[in-house]
Amino acid sequence: MSTPKVVVHAGPTISAADVRAVLPEAEVRPPAGRGDLLADPWRPGDVVVVIDGYFRERRSVGHKEILQVLTEGVDVVGAASMGALRAAELAPCGMRGLGAVYEMYASGEIDGDDEVGVLHGPAEMGYPAQTVALVNLRYGCKEGAETGLVPAESGRRIVAAAAALPFTHRGWKDIERALDEHDHDALRTLEEMIGSGVWDLKRLDAMSALRAVARRGAAAPAPLAAEVPFTGISRTQSLVRRTRREYAPGRWMSDLDVLDAARLFDGAYPALHEEVLSGLLEDLAGAGGMTFEAYASAKLGLDGSAPLPGSLAGWLTEPERDGLAVADQIRLLMVRVWPVWRSVDWRPAALARLRESDRWEEWCELVGRADEATEAARPRLVVPPPAMCAKLFLRHWQGRGTTPDAELARRGFTGLDELGGAVTRFFAYDVRRGRERGNAVSG
Repeated sequence: MSTPKVVVHAGPTISAADVRAVLPEAEVRPPAGRGDLLADPWRPGDVVVVIDGYFRERRSVGHKEILQVLTEGVDVVGAASMGALRAAELAPCGMRGLGAVYEMYASGEIDGDDEVGVLHGPAEMGYPAQTVALVNLRYGCKEGAETGLVPAESGRRIVAAAAALPFTHRGWKDIERALDEHDHDALRTLEEMIGSGVWDLKRLDAMSALRAVARRGAAAPAPLAAEVPFTGISRTQSLVRRTRREYAPGRWMSDLDVLDAARLFDGAYPALHEEVLSGLLEDLAGAGGMTFEAYASAKLGLDGSAPLPGSLAGWLTEPERDGLAVADQIRLLMVRVWPVWRSVDWRPAALARLRESDRWEEWCELVGRADEATEAARPRLVVPPPAMCAKLFLRHWQGRGTTPDAELARRGFTGLDELGGAVTRFFAYDVRRGRERGNAVSG
């Protein structure tokens, strides 16, 4: 009988040399992406350990392929990073989760995929991390407070500042710029201790998981839970496919296009957005036995007794900073930051409210007018790249007392990339609308 195969998908969290030091027989593969698990021939008793997986450069490893491998009798283990996230989602189906990061996801202490996401360099350089994982900051601040190396208040502010940044912008210098100077020494301590591996929770978890696999060997996975449905497609794909329709010969739209129309052009949308997300967060907090205020303070690392640090105040407009109590600012800040974490998809709830509005048809017609404008402008108008579309469109929202971050967040956009992707379809319409307004003024 042949020896069971052991495959480990690792990258920025742990090196191939470290993997082989614990599991000499392991086949070390790059971070797992969509389809990688299905590319291997598997036999019952084989083991695959998912430590790292792709978030951006490639599509993430899919739930459905993990389920398929489980049905083939493979012990699928997840820990430390993408593996911990998938294990928390698929534990009822037999995937085995190990380590503190897995427990944090499984318990609901953390819920965003950005908690473990990092930017990293190429494979030939050993996947060097270019940003710091939020879970490592959380762990480091906790260890620092217990050992007296990082003041607890500084730790809370550092975590809050990092959480407010997209994971692609969580380099040490980016976080430093988001903090007041009196927290810089604490941040440098974190950089040293995480960089040395002492407070690198992801690496500690990865090593612990590999040692557990070495001790236990292959383990028969639990029976596949047939009642747990998985579609194998992303939430965005699902929303598009379920709502896509041909509104005119050869022209298609989905409800997400209609949502974009409202977000981009309706001045009343931010109020609806805040109301919908507040309701979702109230439910989420209530499910954990907490008030919205306590939930928001805990997630953001704020106690509500001091003014917001400058790094977070930028998510609010000047009137909101000057006119709202700190507790109300924290509540509003949670609504603004939450979509960045992508922990729960808020769009179905927003769409449900939009469909109930007597303006639904108006927004649908706006999508149609945008497509007509695009067709009419060809080939005279060249649509710029999404990043440029976003910067041009932001001019509509910029005014006194506000910031681009605040205006993007008021409409649920996580950054310029997402805004640019939405604006592209409406670019020609926006140009035409601007010309019509200019002619009206000059006339």
